Order: sequence, then structure tokens, then C-alpha cells
Amino acid sequence: MNDWPQGWSDDNRGPRYGRGSAGSQPEGARVMRQVRRGQAVPPGQRSGYGDPGPAAPPYGNGVPQQPSYVDGRGYDDGHDDYDSGYNTGQVYVGGGQGGPQGAPTRAPRPAPNWRRRIKWTVITLATVLVVTSVGTYFWADSKLRREVDLGTVIDRPESGDGTNYLIVGSDSREGMSKADEKKLHTGGAEGKRTDSMMILHVGGNGDTLISLPRDSDVEIPSYKGSTSGKTYPARGRHTKLNAAYAEDGPTLLVRAIEYNTGLHIDHYVEIGFQGFANIVDAVGGVDIDIDKGFKDKWSGADFKSGKQTLDGQQALAFVRTRHAFAASDLQRTKNQQKFLAALAHQVATPSTVLNPFKFYPTMGAGLDSLIVDKDMGLWDLASMFWAMKGVNSGDGTSMNMPISGSSGGNLVWDKAKVKTLVSQLNNDEKVTVTGN
Repeated sequence: MNDWPQGWSDDNRGPRYGRGSAGSQPEGARVMRQVRRGQAVPPGQRSGYGDPGPAAPPYGNGVPQQPSYVDGRGYDDGHDDYDSGYNTGQVYVGGGQGGPQGAPTRAPRPAPNWRRRIKWTVITLATVLVVTSVGTYFWADSKLRREVDLGTVIDRPESGDGTNYLIVGSDSREGMSKADEKKLHTGGAEGKRTDSMMILHVGGNGDTLISLPRDSDVEIPSYKGSTSGKTYPARGRHTKLNAAYAEDGPTLLVRAIEYNTGLHIDHYVEIGFQGFANIVDAVGGVDIDIDKGFKDKWSGADFKSGKQTLDGQQALAFVRTRHAFAASDLQRTKNQQKFLAALAHQVATPSTVLNPFKFYPTMGAGLDSLIVDKDMGLWDLASMFWAMKGVNSGDGTSMNMPISGSSGGNLVWDKAKVKTLVSQLNNDEKVTVTGN
């Protein structure tokens, strides 16, 4: 079947164009049934494809009009000035009218809702802070070693106003290797003894830190054995205060202090050699001003006077030294007070609390090393540290237990001053008593 228009054939089309033909005109268009045909462009009018050109030749001799490729109408939509945008390089996309000659334009981007963004940012940060705080609390609480049961202490005095902490530094070598014992000059003695004992009173009229010399003369009262549960009667026996700890541990020490002072102990906190050194190292060292330089081969101390930063090893030597001083035990307790207050100040600074790379190692080192009573909570521990920081900054009082003399090498407390001191603490009054 011939696809060419009626009356046309391959033989009667006249001169051909292409395929080796010498004709100068192209062949007419084939009939393309799939192309919709529009109306022919009248002579003299524009072709609809851009700028005006020569008039289109009329169709004749049976040649069908040329198809117009339109979406229902053709490229020419009837507007003489229509430009699809390709002539200028501009293409309009998106919906809506309002572009050139009705061409679609891009919808404007809405302005950012800053109030909404700020609100969700604040909510997100608050949520992260709450989750982190709660997680840190439970992590820290789980690390506390609640090993001392003050409920086994018998015949206790009545509780007064404020809170009393008994802070004990023991010579425990727990967790220390032989190399550690040599480095820290602790030796390898078995068992545990107390190198320092302090009572910290936290109240509304200023905090008070009182050192109890380990050579203090005390009477051992009746007590209940921490392990056996057996009650041992009083025998009027006098001994050094640290001997009570060596005899039956923390509960007998608390019992002896309460019996000899009449002051109720609310919480117990103990730390050993290794833990003490680890905390100092974790916080990056402690800044302290040493009034007068001293040396002690027994503790490894070798200090010059002036401001300096002590690492864990140096700090332990500083608080343990007693042989370098004439009044050995009293001077040592003063050094212990001074250093512990400086340590609390260093731990409580924003550079430690707000820096997770210092805060968590410090908390981990401290909590792993502390032994506390069963009723001790994290808030109680935080209150203790803040009070010690306050004492260091001058908001409280730091003193030794008042001493009246000695007996058999033991330091005897001034009973009259001790009675007044305990009364002021129990009533949470400002302390006016002075110590040695």
C-alpha cells in the first residue's frame, strides 16, 4: 500500500531530493497518522516558532498541511509574543500563574519560623540535660560503698540541729601493689588504722571543721562487736583514739567519739591512701600555699614554702607527715584540714564540674574509694563537700579539738571547752570556742 498522498508515486513525483537524486527540493512529508494535524499557517503570518521569517509557502498539489506539535493546540498558543523560555535560558517550573505571559513560576520559599525552632531547640537541650543528670545520679549512687551500719552503735546521744559528718582517713592499702606502696611511702602494714579524723558540722550558722588528734586520750565504753554482734562491757580502759578504730573498726570509733563528746554522728565517710591519691590526680592536682618548707623521709615529704600544685603522691606525703614537726600530731591535723578544704574547693570549681573529662574521672576515683554509712546519699555527700569548700573560703570555722595537756603520751581534751563546743554544735549556734 502506497503511503504517499493520492496521485503521487515514486515515479511521478518529479525530480527527487536525496538518495543520489539531483533534485534541489526535498521530498514532501510522509503522512504520519500518529501526529495530529492542525490548521495550516496562512501566508504572511508567523510560523509560531520564534522570530518572524518569510511567509510559509502555501500547500498545494495535494500535499497535506504540516502537523502542529501541540498539547491539543500546537506550540503556538495564539500569542504572538509567546516565548517558552528556552530562547533566554529561563525555564519556569512549579505551579501557579504569574510568570511571563502566564508561564508557571516557582513558589516563594516560606520564611523560617524562628520561634518554633528556638522552642524545639530549648526542649531538646532540656531533655538531654535531664537524661544526663538522671543517668549520672544513678551511676554515682550505684558506686557508693555503703559498708558501715551506724544502726549497730549502742547507747547513742540525741541528735542535735544541723548534720555531723565523721571524716576518716585510714592507712588502708586496699588495691595497692608493692610498687604503689613503695612509690607512696606507705609500707606494707596489715590491717587498717586511722591517720586522720575530723568532725564536720554543717548548719545554719556557719560550718565547723574540727580535727581530732589520733593520739587523743579516750575511754572505751561498752560496745557491740561489728562482726560478732556480742556486747562488750565497759572496763574504764583509756587508750588513743585511733586504737578504737584498730580494735573494732568504724562502729567502735563512732561509739567512742559519741561517748567521750556527747555529740551525735549522723554520717560516716572514710577514704584510704590509694583513693586519696587517685582523687588528687583525677582533679589535676591541688593548689596549696605552704607556709614553711619541711622534709620527712618517713612520708617522702620534701616541700619548699610558697604556692604550688601537689599531685597525688605529694598530697599524701603532705597530710601524713608528723616527724617533721615538734607538735607532731597537732601540726599534722592542721595540714590535713588545710589540704582537704583546698581539695574540696578544687573539686567544686566550674572547671571540674562542667568539664566531663575531669568531672567523671574525679567522681569515679572518689566514689570507688569512699566507704560511707548505709544511710548516706549523694545529696549528703555533696553537702559535705560544699561545706568543706565554704570552710576553705572563710565562711566557716576550722580548729583542733581543745587540748588541756597530755597523759602517758596521750593528748587530753579540755573538758570544759569541749562541753561548750558540743552544746553550740547541738544547738547549731555560732562556735566561739577556740582550739589548739
